[in-house]
Amino acid sequence: MDIILPAKGPDDGSRYIQMFIFEVKLVRMLILGIAGGTGCGKTTVVNQIVDQLPKNEVGVISQDSYYKDLSHMERKERGKVNFDHPNSIDFDLLISHMMQLREGKTIQMPVYSFVEETRLEETIPTPPRKVMIVEGILVLSNPKLRDLFDIKIFVHADSDERLIRRLQRDIRERGHDLDKVLTRYQTAVKPMHEQFIEPSKEFADIIIPNNHYNTVAVDIVRTIINNKLA
Repeated sequence: MDIILPAKGPDDGSRYIQMFIFEVKLVRMLILGIAGGTGCGKTTVVNQIVDQLPKNEVGVISQDSYYKDLSHMERKERGKVNFDHPNSIDFDLLISHMMQLREGKTIQMPVYSFVEETRLEETIPTPPRKVMIVEGILVLSNPKLRDLFDIKIFVHADSDERLIRRLQRDIRERGHDLDKVLTRYQTAVKPMHEQFIEPSKEFADIIIPNNHYNTVAVDIVRTIINNKLA
């Protein structure tokens, strides 16, 4: 599926959406995977999708909660880990949890601290919903996880814009200094984006440019979800 359709007639887009909606109605739980580079605005897009939907029927799972437990490492050593490489994610646990949710089971979602750079002891009970959204930079890079998604979305943003957002977030929210953020960006974030994240765009059903004109794509996704909930 592609967000850009061939111009065959005025009703092609609506027929396309209707066919997609028909297929979605056959799925018991609708699972969306939303990926994109660091700082691209995935959270903003997720909020745009979720804000106008029934809160008790939509759940959100963040890939960030599934960073591997590094409590066995010294604090200084954790800072050397490449958190933008797929090996930093406990995909086995994430996939297992998604399968349990699809079976109607409640999971214990991990809690990760970006300040301590490790997983905490507490977990969050997360029940299954009619619609589950899985968001994270690498969620479309893993074939087994990707196969669980009914709709795959990639959020695109300019690299300079992403860097600025990364700097603001890591310094303000995660307590990292400027030198650390820039070093990590140059040695890990940028090369991992080029190697793993950007190539995963080819698996997306919908590509959303994160600017002020993305409302059409978001509305299409929301329409599909609303028909599932209906």
